[in-house]
Amino acid sequence: MIRQLIRPLALALALPLAFGAASTAQAQAQAWPAKPVRMIVPFPPGGGTDILARLVAQKLTETNHWTVVPDNRAGAGGTIGIAEAARAAPTGYDIVMGQKDNMVVAPWLYKNLSYEPTRDLAAVAHVAFTPVVIVTQANSRYKTLDDVVKAARAAPDTITYGSPGNGTTIHLAGEIFNGAAKIKMRHVPYKGSNAAMMDVLAGNVDLMVSSVPSAMAQIKAGKLRPLAVTSAKRSSSLPDTPTVAELGYKGFDVSTWYGLFVPAKTPKEVIATLNAEVNKLLATPEMQAAIIAQGAEPQSMTPEQFGALLKTDYEKWKGIVQASGATIE
Repeated sequence: MIRQLIRPLALALALPLAFGAASTAQAQAQAWPAKPVRMIVPFPPGGGTDILARLVAQKLTETNHWTVVPDNRAGAGGTIGIAEAARAAPTGYDIVMGQKDNMVVAPWLYKNLSYEPTRDLAAVAHVAFTPVVIVTQANSRYKTLDDVVKAARAAPDTITYGSPGNGTTIHLAGEIFNGAAKIKMRHVPYKGSNAAMMDVLAGNVDLMVSSVPSAMAQIKAGKLRPLAVTSAKRSSSLPDTPTVAELGYKGFDVSTWYGLFVPAKTPKEVIATLNAEVNKLLATPEMQAAIIAQGAEPQSMTPEQFGALLKTDYEKWKGIVQASGATIE
């Protein structure tokens, strides 16, 4: 008899508590953002990641009257900024513009990373993807990719190529091409795309392997010559530039993606809000044109779709990195 009385009483007490917890979470989500949101950019100003991050931050601020503040935290191939995001409080006030480089490649290259992306971060919104482009100074003696290959075979380890840093997809695209073409070019890592760009424009390095957004302005200005893109199909931003696969290296396909992440355990309501607002932006002709103008391709996803892409690529690049033999202490 006592048990029969206790069970309904316990249920009656539990329901308001559960309802109260749900109401609190809902209220917090509705109040978000009640203060400025920091968008961590894990590369220096001026590179492809920085360009897209600032574009998204600006449009979110203009459209929703939020305050989204980009914060460049560069170094170690983007892993310093990602690690800072992973350590942040899961409140929705720290988000990061990650990409394939530091989310799925770096964990297999660096021996002592402080984060594990599929565990410590939650996918919010895919923003864009882009091929990698191989460029050289406009007045370089290398007019085609075949010119580079012939010169590299004649004098191994003398042709240099710059990248935004060790362990990036862009760095590995160069190494994978070395293997595909059976050549040896010397990799020169920089702390971000801008520094590498300055050196290739000055002629201090022969080539640069770059995201299309990072190189687009200098290509349009006629200061850089694109030799090839590394994706399976041509870039809509560089329709006259052949793919590496077209030039005789069948199956060659290296591209990168960009998207927003938050610390794991960030409220799902906040993630849903952010995803919905970013996807609204990506659906506008203005935002699509702005992203394409930078050399990227806009593409929206749900958090679940983006999370699945992260996990798939995370496992895929484990094999690629291991096959390349590349490691970073």
